[in-house]
Amino acid sequence: MQVTLFFVTLIFFLATQIDFRRYMASFFTTREGKLRFIRIANDIEEHLATYVATVTIINFCLGVVVGLGAWLFGLPNPIILGLIAMTLNYIPYIGAACTTLILLGVGLVSFPSLGYALVPPAAFVGAATIEGQFITPTVLGHRLTLNPLAVLLALAFWAWLWGPMGAFLAVPLTIVILVTMTHLFPPDESKLPD
Repeated sequence: MQVTLFFVTLIFFLATQIDFRRYMASFFTTREGKLRFIRIANDIEEHLATYVATVTIINFCLGVVVGLGAWLFGLPNPIILGLIAMTLNYIPYIGAACTTLILLGVGLVSFPSLGYALVPPAAFVGAATIEGQFITPTVLGHRLTLNPLAVLLALAFWAWLWGPMGAFLAVPLTIVILVTMTHLFPPDESKLPD
């Protein structure tokens, strides 16, 4: 029910986004304040779109790796297993745990011994760890000009504060905060003497 409510709210928000932006801009009394708000909102929107596109590409690549790995291990329906891994990877921590359990279940049904059944989920845990701890923070850091360490620390902080939902919202919240701070307090662009 909550997921349905979230997506319905998201659809209505996206449909009325321009009206909402105008309404929020009307709270500012000066023309400069309204323009600053619109610039901040546009910049946040651009950065968040880049974030979603980048994460989708990373998740797609992980899904391809899982699908190929499932095919090489001899698991049935490797394409479906890759799609499951791709989709669940949008949910930090919980998605990887669910994918691991699914691979374990399929391995237990497909292979004659427990040792063979543990290999595909173990390989996925290794791939997901590399993706989650190194690839994603580095790629997001370069694409969004965020420090990879800041991305990793934001994930740790928001996951600690709000659990899996905090991990899911960590990078978008960090983007919103950093873009807003950059517009409100622009960096000093004084040059060093020649």
